[in-house]
Amino acid sequence: MTDPFANPFAATDADRRAIWEMLVPRDIDAFLSANWSMVADDFVAEGFIGIDGRRAPNPDDWRLGFPSLDAYRDEWLRQAADFAQQEFAEDPRAAIFATTNLTEIEIAGDLALAHKKFNGGIKRADGGYDEMRWQTLYYCRRHEERWKISGFTGYMPYPMGGGSTTA
Repeated sequence: MTDPFANPFAATDADRRAIWEMLVPRDIDAFLSANWSMVADDFVAEGFIGIDGRRAPNPDDWRLGFPSLDAYRDEWLRQAADFAQQEFAEDPRAAIFATTNLTEIEIAGDLALAHKKFNGGIKRADGGYDEMRWQTLYYCRRHEERWKISGFTGYMPYPMGGGSTTA
């Protein structure tokens, strides 16, 4: 079994390793701490855009949910505070790591496209299960000598397509 906490990129692949560290462990730890300051410097505020896929399979249903980094930060903090109020029957950090997959990162010069997928969930203390099944495409760029997030298209269903629809 693979170690869900281990960076999947070789030490010789510094760019992908840095992007993975930013988008997986640092993001998870900041979210679990509801501490935006841990990730604030991972973003490029100027021109930031976040598309909310609303877990809808049809892109016509997606919305410009985060027209600024401030709008995204506020929603991120709201979600983190809500998550912190819940009780789980397992370690949430380990569960989120096990659910998270980020192995596809395309790099072209100073730009990168990272495919982060969530496929699993967390057992709640009340016996329920919080399903985590969505994906995000992060648009990253080298800014101020390191990789940062300049935008994303997120909260898309995972997997995309393949499902049947009923009329």
